[in-house]
Amino acid sequence: MKKTRLLVLFICCYIVSNNLQAQEYWDRIKAKKATLEVDKGLINLTTKSFALKLLQSSQTVAGLSPLSDKSFDFTPGDRLDIRDKDGLYHLGDINLRIKEVNGDWKSYSTAAKRTAIIPLEVSGNIIAAADLSNTLPANIPVTIKRFYEEKDGNLILRFEITNKTNADLEIGALGIPMIFNNILEGKTLDDTHVQNVFYDPYIGKDAGYLEVKRLSGHGPALLVLPEENMPFEAYRPLLDDPTPRSIVFEGFHEWMPLSKAYAENEWKAAEQWNTPTSLMLKSGVSQNFSLKLVLVDEIKNIQTALVKNERPVALGVPGYVLPQDVDGHLFLKYNKAVKIFKVEPEGALVIEKKSKDKKTFAEYIVHGKKWGRARLTVVYEDGLEQTINYKIIKSETNAIADFGHFLTTAQWFDQKDDLFHRNPSVISYDYETKKQLSQDSRVWVAGLSDEGGAGGWLAAIMKQLVQPDVNEIKKLEQFVDSTLWGVIQYKDGKNKFGVKKSVFYYEPKLMPEGTYSKDINYGTWAAWNKEASDDPGRSYNYPHVAAAHWAMYRLARYHEGLVTNHSWDWYLKNAYETSIAMTTLAPYYAQFGQMEGTVFLLILKDLKTEGYTEMANDLEAKMKSRADHWRTLNYPFGSEMPWDSTGQEEVYMWSDYFGYDDKAKVTLDAILAYMPVMPHWAYNGNARRYWDFLYGGKLSRVERQIHHYGSALNAIPVLEQFRKTPDDFHLLKVGYGGLLGGISNITEDGFGPAAFHSYPETLRIDYLSGDYGSGFFGYAVNTATFITYEKDLGWLAFGGNLKTKGDVVEVAITTAAKSKVYIAPKKMWLTLDSGTFKKVRYNTKTKEVEITLDAKNAYTPYAYLRVDQEVKLSYEKTRDAFKIPLKTKEFQIKL
Repeated sequence: MKKTRLLVLFICCYIVSNNLQAQEYWDRIKAKKATLEVDKGLINLTTKSFALKLLQSSQTVAGLSPLSDKSFDFTPGDRLDIRDKDGLYHLGDINLRIKEVNGDWKSYSTAAKRTAIIPLEVSGNIIAAADLSNTLPANIPVTIKRFYEEKDGNLILRFEITNKTNADLEIGALGIPMIFNNILEGKTLDDTHVQNVFYDPYIGKDAGYLEVKRLSGHGPALLVLPEENMPFEAYRPLLDDPTPRSIVFEGFHEWMPLSKAYAENEWKAAEQWNTPTSLMLKSGVSQNFSLKLVLVDEIKNIQTALVKNERPVALGVPGYVLPQDVDGHLFLKYNKAVKIFKVEPEGALVIEKKSKDKKTFAEYIVHGKKWGRARLTVVYEDGLEQTINYKIIKSETNAIADFGHFLTTAQWFDQKDDLFHRNPSVISYDYETKKQLSQDSRVWVAGLSDEGGAGGWLAAIMKQLVQPDVNEIKKLEQFVDSTLWGVIQYKDGKNKFGVKKSVFYYEPKLMPEGTYSKDINYGTWAAWNKEASDDPGRSYNYPHVAAAHWAMYRLARYHEGLVTNHSWDWYLKNAYETSIAMTTLAPYYAQFGQMEGTVFLLILKDLKTEGYTEMANDLEAKMKSRADHWRTLNYPFGSEMPWDSTGQEEVYMWSDYFGYDDKAKVTLDAILAYMPVMPHWAYNGNARRYWDFLYGGKLSRVERQIHHYGSALNAIPVLEQFRKTPDDFHLLKVGYGGLLGGISNITEDGFGPAAFHSYPETLRIDYLSGDYGSGFFGYAVNTATFITYEKDLGWLAFGGNLKTKGDVVEVAITTAAKSKVYIAPKKMWLTLDSGTFKKVRYNTKTKEVEITLDAKNAYTPYAYLRVDQEVKLSYEKTRDAFKIPLKTKEFQIKL
């Protein structure tokens, strides 16, 4: 009973305390005077695609539905009775910053003070129109008229801005609020997947667009496109909208074709995605700015819809996170030829045209030359400009080596007199101060547990799975024996293998004076005392520990002399015991899918491989019980949060394993709704997360996180499904975007941050290591090379450099692990438990596969090769793998 009360208390603290302020804001909004005059009624309009509702008084959008499903609303029309106050944005509003020459910027907004607009007569394709002067300040130097139009069944939102003064004006900022229904407050998980949307921006200037997708992943989806003078230059968070941002509301943003006024003020410390611009509007001159809203039947058909609407399409292979040793490919499709390329910074990218075009795409080879962000501007013959933002990283091999070195040096904590017994370990790190983080008001961040504290040591151990280093492993063995075993994880009578919520805690009465910094506010719910920190009831801590034991088992089992402190079976049994303990000591949270929960399936498979039948059966039964529960739910990936992108990874993996295909599909569809494919490294494959800076970041705020751990973790089920359905190229693009996104934020010297900040005032990494390790787990277990053939693109390699000669396709492997290869046309999955692939050749005529293995080293005399198809090789089979003696130099094997 005591543990149950503690769990309930923790849930209340973790969720309710972070929503109290939000509720206060909602109460304040409700108490404000209504000014939108909802009671004056609606204007109901239709196009061939949409049912549109406008408020009679403001002509802002009160509802936007597909004509095929009027019960669904893309906008938050269900909250009109609350969001009918001054300052709350609606679709149809506009924001501006304007100045006269040598004057100061002045801001104007149609949402600031509501007054009924002046309707205008309509004709032709115009279905509604209004003069917005009444709802703008009297001293605004322009007149603004708004038009809703139908064009080819699509909906056009157009603003006509006229300079009514005798002086020239500079418009330094223009924004169209994108107000869609992403407010999850007060809704169940079922409600949100039926009623709500998320949206993702491709901030790509004239080729930019916004994807608006239902949480369920089902169509139709909404695509917002530039129509006239509306390049997608910047994406500004509307922080002045009082709708409270929290774990149930990410916030609203606006589409900006002009952003100079912000870039030289609030955003001046950040490098923007695009060059900020402004517009000079001469006296008496009018300018139109318009967007087009288009319906798309399925998310995977967004590219097709872009082509249909004569928008440029860009497709990068392996994506837009580009290792320096990889031959990147860029495919462009537009009805006009490319005029020139511009690269910023100069020399960061080299673009080479392939001599022979494909049938429908122009193909270019892209090489990353300078580490860091790079912007490629494609200028077409008609003057249209498309920007593609790349992130150039070191080769995966070098990036991961630097990462491992940083973790085991800069983050290596070995303070002999540490009162919390955290030594030795890999502890959290502050990259801004270049110091280890031994204290934080969120005690877990400095306490080696929970996601925000375990991230360092988890990443360090998982790094060894990718790229073993004997010196780093020796340090990690010390960590296992002195800190992981007996401090973070303990064995206590019947309560076997419990995992603490935190090793660090705030209990000043128990500790010597001066233990806690006076500069840190320990007066919050996050400063757990010793009893709360010792609590083993939080299941999310168990996968970290289980993964550590499992990775060490793999290193001990398949290499010689790398791991010497314990036998391989000690580690495997501990991995098993930790997995079981989660279900017995943390049953409440164990009902949910866990981040890194894939590790439990990997442990089960290895138990079976080793012949540990009793343990395997026990673990499988425990996991099936969880999966059976998920099978009863419409949307089986809940968590302690009202909505989350954490549990989908494990829910998919077990649903797939137990043959619950319907639940696996529901889960995958939801993942694809929040993991977009677009020509921008920050958003391509970026699984939606927006509150974990509160729990593991230094700059603590609700904000869309760029490649937080969700990207690499959610890539696990996406790429798993691709191997089952290799004809679905969309899955490979999504999954690989998330996979490489998972290592995109590693700094040049090897620091792994919690995530990258998306707000245009910041646009940089967070300075705490935080929960990065969870994402690196996803990269470590999922990194692979994929070889595929696409009709319009030809032969492609993700994770390698591909060449063709006659009937032979040859791929030089470029991943850091070099341990997994999938040949899609043959549906062949090749994996190495030890040893590394150098090259793979595939004969498209004979279907023969030839692998080249690298030479042996002191710790890896054998390669253990697994092939998921029946092949005949002359090598001994051990634990279902071919045991291949490696040679002093590379050599080939034909399969």
